Parts: sequence; structure tokens; C-alpha cells
Amino acid sequence: MAIRLKTKWHKTKRVSTKGKRNRARPRTMEDRAGVVAFNIWKIALQTFKNMEQENFRFATDDQAMDTLTEVIAFLVQITDRTVYGKVSEEDRTKLVNAIAMHLARTMENNQDDFAGSGDHRERFVNTLNQRFADYADCEYNDDGPGYAFKRYLGQKVSEILAETDNKWVIEHVMEIEIPQAIKPLKQLIHSALGI
Repeated sequence: MAIRLKTKWHKTKRVSTKGKRNRARPRTMEDRAGVVAFNIWKIALQTFKNMEQENFRFATDDQAMDTLTEVIAFLVQITDRTVYGKVSEEDRTKLVNAIAMHLARTMENNQDDFAGSGDHRERFVNTLNQRFADYADCEYNDDGPGYAFKRYLGQKVSEILAETDNKWVIEHVMEIEIPQAIKPLKQLIHSALGI
């Protein structure tokens, strides 16, 4: 998966109205969350495109958006597990909440384009919250997510695509898409958060 991640901030030399150089303000956890969220969206979208290229058929826009939601929820979980113990609990909470809010806005804007206006944000946030509970007992270590963690995403995508008879979707998601999504995500977290 060749995804070009955006992890750097613009570095122009800004000059104040009095002719003195302004120092760049330090990046907050919310700033960093915006970068992570933007790129999580890109990774999830690339995962969706890869699946389409592998002839997994999404019969409706709802199937496409539901699949994106599941992949995003998985990637947010991976982000949370990756930063656990490497940043303070306060920063971790700020980071994950800000990522979720950025992604909820992005999902809402996209859903408004596909399905018209509605309460898409609430549905997305409810799914994210439910997945936090669902993934809570799944193993994650230095090597990444355990079997049950990966299988759960495969199962959720399989349920979404059940009516289109994609019988190999679980294996494909577990063996192909997850490794291809996690690699740039870990690079992103390292670059954006410095961990």
C-alpha cells in the first residue's frame, strides 16, 4: 500500500507586524490528533480501495461507509494501544478523543454527500464507542494486534458484505489489509507523536 502520509507542519518563517520573527507555538496533543486522524482516514480509504481492486463488491454506499467505519475504529484502537504507556493518561485521553472527533466530522461530511443530511456523526461515534468495548479483551503486544483482534475486524467487514457473498473477506482482511494498514499507521504515530 503506497500511501503518502502527511506528518509535517508547514515551516515558514513568520514575521510579526512589528518586523520580529514569531516563534512557532508548540504543537498540542489536539494538533497532533488532527494529523493522525487525517491520515487514519487516508489509510482506511486506501484499504477500502484495495478491497475493491481485489473484487470485493460493495453493493451500496452504506456498505462502503460501514466498512470505512469498521476500519477506522480498528485503526483508532491500534493507535490507542500503541500510545498506551508511552504518553501520560491525560495526553492519551486527549489524543484519542480528538482523533475520534476529527474523524466524526470527516465521516459526517462524507455521509452528508452520499446519503444527505442526517445524524451521521452520532452513529459513527456510537460505533467507535462500541468497538472500544468490543476490542477491550483482545490481545495487543509489541508485535501488534493478536489473532482475535484481527479476526474481529474481518468478521465485522464480513457481516457488512454478507449479502454480496464475499466468502473470503475475513481471511483477506486479516492476512492482507491489516498488515498493509498497520505499517503506515505505526510510521505515522512515530512521526506525529515522536514515540
